[in-house]
Amino acid sequence: MKINLPKKEKISAKAVIIYTSSIITCVIAIIIIGLSIYYGSDELDRLITIGGSSLTKKDEEYQLLESNFDNLFQNHLEEYNTDIYIKKIDGAQDLVYTYYTKDENKKNSYDMNLNIPYINIDNETIATYNEEIKQTYEEKSEEILQTENENIIYTLQYEATIENDILSLIIKVNLKEGANAQRLIIQTFNYDLRNHKEITLEEFLNLKQLNLVEVQNKIDEEIQIEYKRVEDLRSLGYKIFERNPENDMYKIKNSQEFFVKDGNIYIIYAYGNEELTTEMDLVII
Repeated sequence: MKINLPKKEKISAKAVIIYTSSIITCVIAIIIIGLSIYYGSDELDRLITIGGSSLTKKDEEYQLLESNFDNLFQNHLEEYNTDIYIKKIDGAQDLVYTYYTKDENKKNSYDMNLNIPYINIDNETIATYNEEIKQTYEEKSEEILQTENENIIYTLQYEATIENDILSLIIKVNLKEGANAQRLIIQTFNYDLRNHKEITLEEFLNLKQLNLVEVQNKIDEEIQIEYKRVEDLRSLGYKIFERNPENDMYKIKNSQEFFVKDGNIYIIYAYGNEELTTEMDLVII
Protein backbone atom coordinates (compact mmCIF):
# COMPACT_ATOMS: atom_id res chain seq x y z
CA MET A 1 0.00 0.00 0.00
CA LYS A 2 1.35 3.29 -1.01
CA ILE A 3 1.28 5.62 1.79
CA ASN A 4 1.14 9.27 1.05
CA LEU A 5 2.57 11.17 3.91
CA PRO A 6 1.06 14.60 4.38
CA LYS A 7 3.23 17.35 2.98
CA LYS A 8 4.67 19.90 5.38
CA GLU A 9 2.49 22.98 5.24
CA LYS A 10 4.37 25.88 3.75
CA ILE A 11 4.24 29.00 5.89
CA SER A 12 3.17 32.03 3.90
CA ALA A 13 5.37 35.15 3.69
CA LYS A 14 2.56 37.17 5.30
CA ALA A 15 2.56 34.87 8.33
CA VAL A 16 6.34 35.16 8.66
CA ILE A 17 6.07 38.97 8.67
CA ILE A 18 3.32 38.92 11.29
CA TYR A 19 5.21 36.52 13.58
CA THR A 20 8.47 38.47 13.20
CA SER A 21 6.77 41.80 13.90
CA SER A 22 5.11 40.37 17.00
CA ILE A 23 8.43 39.10 18.35
CA ILE A 24 10.17 42.45 17.69
CA THR A 25 7.32 44.36 19.35
CA CYS A 26 7.53 42.15 22.44
CA VAL A 27 11.31 42.61 22.65
CA ILE A 28 11.00 46.41 22.35
CA ALA A 29 8.28 46.46 25.01
CA ILE A 30 10.48 44.45 27.39
CA ILE A 31 13.42 46.83 26.76
CA ILE A 32 11.29 49.93 27.36
CA ILE A 33 9.85 48.49 30.59
CA GLY A 34 13.36 47.68 31.78
CA LEU A 35 14.69 51.15 30.93
CA SER A 36 11.67 52.77 32.55
CA ILE A 37 12.35 50.90 35.79
CA TYR A 38 16.07 51.76 35.64
CA TYR A 39 15.84 55.44 34.60
CA GLY A 40 12.34 56.45 35.63
CA SER A 41 9.61 57.49 33.17
CA ASP A 42 10.55 61.20 32.98
CA GLU A 43 14.21 60.51 32.22
CA LEU A 44 13.24 57.85 29.71
CA ASP A 45 11.02 60.36 27.87
CA ARG A 46 14.02 62.65 27.60
CA LEU A 47 16.37 59.91 26.40
CA ILE A 48 14.17 58.63 23.59
CA THR A 49 13.64 62.05 22.01
CA ILE A 50 15.94 63.47 19.38
CA GLY A 51 18.91 65.23 20.93
CA GLY A 52 17.33 64.91 24.35
CA SER A 53 14.69 67.53 23.46
CA SER A 54 11.22 66.80 22.19
CA LEU A 55 9.53 69.17 19.76
CA THR A 56 6.17 67.54 20.42
CA LYS A 57 5.22 68.55 23.93
CA LYS A 58 2.47 66.71 25.76
CA ASP A 59 -0.90 68.23 24.90
CA GLU A 60 -1.64 69.21 28.49
CA GLU A 61 1.78 70.79 28.94
CA TYR A 62 1.50 72.70 25.67
CA GLN A 63 -1.98 73.99 26.49
CA LEU A 64 -0.80 75.07 29.94
CA LEU A 65 2.12 77.02 28.46
CA GLU A 66 -0.21 78.69 25.97
CA SER A 67 -2.81 79.61 28.55
CA ASN A 68 -0.13 81.00 30.89
CA PHE A 69 1.53 83.16 28.24
CA ASP A 70 -0.01 86.39 29.59
CA ASN A 71 1.25 85.50 33.06
CA LEU A 72 4.87 85.65 31.86
CA PHE A 73 4.86 89.43 32.05
CA GLN A 74 5.99 90.41 35.55
CA ASN A 75 8.00 93.55 34.65
CA HIS A 76 11.34 92.27 35.87
CA LEU A 77 14.38 90.16 35.06
CA GLU A 78 14.16 86.55 36.23
CA GLU A 79 16.92 85.22 38.47
CA TYR A 80 19.83 83.92 36.42
CA ASN A 81 23.28 82.34 36.56
CA THR A 82 26.17 83.33 34.31
CA ASP A 83 29.94 83.51 34.66
CA ILE A 84 30.22 86.28 32.07
CA TYR A 85 31.41 89.71 33.17
CA ILE A 86 28.83 92.28 32.05
CA LYS A 87 29.61 95.97 32.26
CA LYS A 88 26.62 97.86 33.61
CA ILE A 89 25.72 101.46 32.91
CA ASP A 90 24.24 101.86 36.39
CA GLY A 91 25.89 99.62 38.97
CA ALA A 92 23.01 100.04 41.39
CA GLN A 93 20.43 98.57 39.01
CA ASP A 94 19.80 95.09 37.65
CA LEU A 95 20.70 94.17 34.07
CA VAL A 96 17.09 94.88 33.08
CA TYR A 97 14.89 97.16 35.13
CA THR A 98 11.81 99.36 34.84
CA TYR A 99 13.04 102.89 34.15
CA TYR A 100 9.74 104.53 33.13
CA THR A 101 6.38 103.96 34.77
CA LYS A 102 3.09 105.66 34.11
CA ASP A 103 -0.23 104.83 35.69
CA GLU A 104 -2.61 107.62 34.78
CA ASN A 105 -6.10 108.05 33.46
CA LYS A 106 -8.15 111.02 32.37
CA LYS A 107 -11.85 110.52 31.80
CA ASN A 108 -12.76 110.23 28.10
CA SER A 109 -9.14 110.97 27.15
CA TYR A 110 -6.75 108.17 28.12
CA ASP A 111 -6.06 105.27 30.45
CA MET A 112 -2.37 104.34 30.69
CA ASN A 113 -0.49 101.71 32.67
CA LEU A 114 3.11 101.45 31.55
CA ASN A 115 6.23 99.65 32.76
CA ILE A 116 8.92 100.38 30.18
CA PRO A 117 12.18 98.41 30.50
CA TYR A 118 15.77 99.52 30.20
CA ILE A 119 18.66 97.15 29.43
CA ASN A 120 21.46 98.14 31.80
CA ILE A 121 24.44 97.04 29.69
CA ASP A 122 27.18 99.29 28.33
CA ASN A 123 27.20 98.18 24.71
CA GLU A 124 26.49 99.83 21.34
CA THR A 125 23.96 97.23 20.21
CA ILE A 126 22.13 97.43 23.54
CA ALA A 127 22.16 101.22 23.25
CA THR A 128 20.24 100.94 19.95
CA TYR A 129 17.71 98.65 21.67
CA ASN A 130 17.17 101.15 24.48
CA GLU A 131 16.80 104.03 22.06
CA GLU A 132 14.27 102.08 19.99
CA ILE A 133 12.27 101.23 23.12
CA LYS A 134 12.31 104.86 24.21
CA GLN A 135 11.30 106.27 20.83
CA THR A 136 8.58 103.68 20.31
CA TYR A 137 6.93 103.48 23.72
CA GLU A 138 7.93 106.39 25.95
CA GLU A 139 7.39 108.99 23.27
CA LYS A 140 3.99 107.46 22.51
CA SER A 141 2.97 107.98 26.13
CA GLU A 142 4.09 111.62 26.07
CA GLU A 143 2.06 112.10 22.91
CA ILE A 144 -1.05 110.55 24.50
CA LEU A 145 -0.75 112.80 27.54
CA GLN A 146 -1.39 115.75 25.26
CA THR A 147 -4.64 114.35 23.87
CA GLU A 148 -8.19 115.27 24.82
CA ASN A 149 -11.38 113.20 24.45
CA GLU A 150 -9.80 110.48 22.29
CA ASN A 151 -10.50 107.50 24.57
CA ILE A 152 -7.06 105.90 24.34
CA ILE A 153 -6.10 102.75 26.21
CA TYR A 154 -2.35 102.11 26.39
CA THR A 155 -0.71 99.40 28.53
CA LEU A 156 2.78 97.96 28.45
CA GLN A 157 4.33 95.02 30.30
CA TYR A 158 7.60 93.15 29.89
CA GLU A 159 9.61 90.19 31.06
CA ALA A 160 13.32 89.35 30.76
CA THR A 161 15.40 86.21 31.23
CA ILE A 162 19.00 85.07 30.86
CA GLU A 163 19.36 81.45 29.78
CA ASN A 164 22.30 79.82 28.00
CA ASP A 165 23.99 83.26 28.26
CA ILE A 166 21.28 84.74 26.06
CA LEU A 167 19.45 87.82 27.32
CA SER A 168 15.84 87.58 26.16
CA LEU A 169 13.44 90.51 26.58
CA ILE A 170 9.79 90.54 25.55
CA ILE A 171 7.48 93.56 25.53
CA LYS A 172 3.69 93.31 25.27
CA VAL A 173 1.56 96.34 24.42
CA ASN A 174 -2.19 96.77 24.23
CA LEU A 175 -3.22 99.91 22.37
CA LYS A 176 -6.71 101.15 21.51
CA GLU A 177 -7.13 104.60 20.01
CA GLY A 178 -10.65 105.98 19.77
CA ALA A 179 -12.95 104.03 17.45
CA ASN A 180 -10.06 102.00 16.00
CA ALA A 181 -9.80 98.30 16.76
CA GLN A 182 -7.48 97.32 19.57
CA ARG A 183 -3.91 96.25 18.75
CA LEU A 184 -1.76 93.67 20.50
CA ILE A 185 1.91 94.42 19.87
CA ILE A 186 4.71 92.02 20.80
CA GLN A 187 8.37 92.97 20.44
CA THR A 188 11.39 90.95 21.51
CA PHE A 189 15.12 91.53 21.85
CA ASN A 190 17.57 88.62 22.07
CA TYR A 191 21.23 89.26 22.76
CA ASP A 192 24.17 86.86 23.02
CA LEU A 193 26.06 88.04 26.12
CA ARG A 194 29.07 85.81 25.48
CA ASN A 195 29.63 86.80 21.86
CA HIS A 196 28.35 90.38 22.22
CA LYS A 197 25.85 90.30 19.39
CA GLU A 198 22.19 90.02 18.56
CA ILE A 199 21.07 86.44 18.06
CA THR A 200 18.43 85.33 15.56
CA LEU A 201 15.92 82.52 16.01
CA GLU A 202 17.81 80.33 13.56
CA GLU A 203 21.08 80.89 15.43
CA PHE A 204 19.43 80.12 18.76
CA LEU A 205 17.88 76.91 17.45
CA ASN A 206 21.30 75.84 16.19
CA LEU A 207 22.78 76.72 19.59
CA LYS A 208 20.24 74.41 21.20
CA GLN A 209 21.04 71.74 18.58
CA LEU A 210 17.43 71.55 17.42
CA ASN A 211 16.57 70.20 14.02
CA LEU A 212 15.49 73.16 11.86
CA VAL A 213 13.31 71.00 9.61
CA GLU A 214 11.41 69.64 12.61
CA VAL A 215 10.97 73.12 14.07
CA GLN A 216 9.71 74.45 10.73
CA ASN A 217 7.27 71.55 10.49
CA LYS A 218 6.02 72.36 13.98
CA ILE A 219 5.49 76.02 13.03
CA ASP A 220 3.67 75.07 9.83
CA GLU A 221 1.48 72.60 11.72
CA GLU A 222 0.44 75.16 14.35
CA ILE A 223 -0.27 77.86 11.76
CA GLN A 224 -2.40 75.43 9.75
CA ILE A 225 -4.40 74.61 12.88
CA GLU A 226 -5.06 78.31 13.53
CA TYR A 227 -5.82 78.91 9.86
CA LYS A 228 -8.46 76.16 9.91
CA ARG A 229 -9.95 77.52 13.16
CA VAL A 230 -10.22 81.02 11.71
CA GLU A 231 -11.72 79.76 8.46
CA ASP A 232 -14.34 77.81 10.39
CA LEU A 233 -15.28 80.93 12.36
CA ARG A 234 -15.33 83.05 9.22
CA SER A 235 -17.74 80.60 7.61
CA LEU A 236 -20.05 81.25 10.57
CA GLY A 237 -19.95 84.96 9.91
CA TYR A 238 -17.29 86.06 12.40
CA LYS A 239 -14.78 88.70 11.30
CA ILE A 240 -11.33 87.51 12.32
CA PHE A 241 -7.89 88.42 11.05
CA GLU A 242 -7.14 86.23 8.03
CA ARG A 243 -3.90 84.28 7.91
CA ASN A 244 -2.02 83.05 4.88
CA PRO A 245 -0.12 79.86 5.79
CA GLU A 246 1.96 80.25 2.61
CA ASN A 247 3.34 83.60 3.74
CA ASP A 248 7.13 83.61 4.11
CA MET A 249 6.76 85.34 7.48
CA TYR A 250 6.41 81.87 9.02
CA LYS A 251 9.82 80.75 7.80
CA ILE A 252 12.38 80.42 10.59
CA LYS A 253 14.74 82.88 8.91
CA ASN A 254 11.96 85.49 8.85
CA SER A 255 10.55 84.83 12.34
CA GLN A 256 11.81 87.80 14.34
CA GLU A 257 9.89 87.66 17.61
CA PHE A 258 10.89 84.92 20.03
CA PHE A 259 11.35 84.66 23.77
CA VAL A 260 13.13 82.06 25.92
CA LYS A 261 12.01 81.04 29.40
CA ASP A 262 12.51 77.85 31.43
CA GLY A 263 13.94 76.10 28.39
CA ASN A 264 10.86 76.84 26.29
CA ILE A 265 11.14 78.85 23.08
CA TYR A 266 8.09 81.01 22.41
CA ILE A 267 7.88 81.94 18.72
CA ILE A 268 5.37 84.75 18.33
CA TYR A 269 3.45 86.02 15.31
CA ALA A 270 1.68 89.13 16.57
CA TYR A 271 -0.35 90.52 13.68
CA GLY A 272 -1.06 93.67 15.67
CA ASN A 273 2.55 94.71 15.08
CA GLU A 274 1.42 95.79 11.63
CA GLU A 275 -2.38 95.66 11.64
CA LEU A 276 -5.29 96.79 13.82
CA THR A 277 -5.88 93.44 15.52
CA THR A 278 -5.26 91.52 18.73
CA GLU A 279 -4.82 88.24 16.85
CA MET A 280 -1.60 86.39 17.61
CA ASP A 281 -0.22 82.94 16.88
CA LEU A 282 2.09 81.29 19.38
CA VAL A 283 4.34 78.31 18.66
CA ILE A 284 6.17 76.80 21.62
CA ILE A 285 9.21 74.59 21.13
